[in-house]
Amino acid sequence: MDIVLVAGLWLDGSAWDAVVPELDRLGHRARPLTLPGQGDGTSTATLDEQVAAVVAAVDASAGPPVVVGHSAACTLAWQAADARPDAVAAVALIGGFPASDGAKYADSFPERDGVVPFPGWEPFEGPDAADLDAPTRQRIAASAVPVPAPVAQGVVRLTDARRFGVPVTVVCPEFSPAEARAWIADGHGPELAKVERLDLVDIDSGHWPMFSKPVELARLLAGVADGV
Repeated sequence: MDIVLVAGLWLDGSAWDAVVPELDRLGHRARPLTLPGQGDGTSTATLDEQVAAVVAAVDASAGPPVVVGHSAACTLAWQAADARPDAVAAVALIGGFPASDGAKYADSFPERDGVVPFPGWEPFEGPDAADLDAPTRQRIAASAVPVPAPVAQGVVRLTDARRFGVPVTVVCPEFSPAEARAWIADGHGPELAKVERLDLVDIDSGHWPMFSKPVELARLLAGVADGV
């Protein structure tokens, strides 16, 4: 099965380099995306253009794929399911919940000169980045791609209620499945509260398991694909 991989803010498709071989070994076709304006050689893009890129990857798949979103890109994966509810086999969300219709995509970090640059590691100290050693942090920061402001400040649009019939797995890195369930019950994940088949699985990592636990992450994602 095709597994479309969409990394979060500041990351391009190379973020999945250590995950792809294991997914391939497990019998799936990994398809890491480099999003418009986020590593494709251009410096401008809109949220709609990034969503369109994910939807295009769904359309180009040999059959209904699993669409994986990491962090902020959980919303991109969910928008793809909204756009193609009959063509997405399942959605896997790593370390995040999808935004609701009408919300800003990712406006939590400061803009500078039309882009949102990687803010350094200070905002992520603690459970988010505790499992990343200094060389890994340096490598991620050095390759980080500023996110175009029209992406970060774009408004999320969700229109097709059939998206709630797409199976969703939340991979819980720096938080536990129990914490995620409590947040959803408290109203902090309104989209997920309506999903008909929602699974939550744990991974012992920080916010970027594709770097710190790539093999374990690949096995979880393969399990999602195998369970469809």
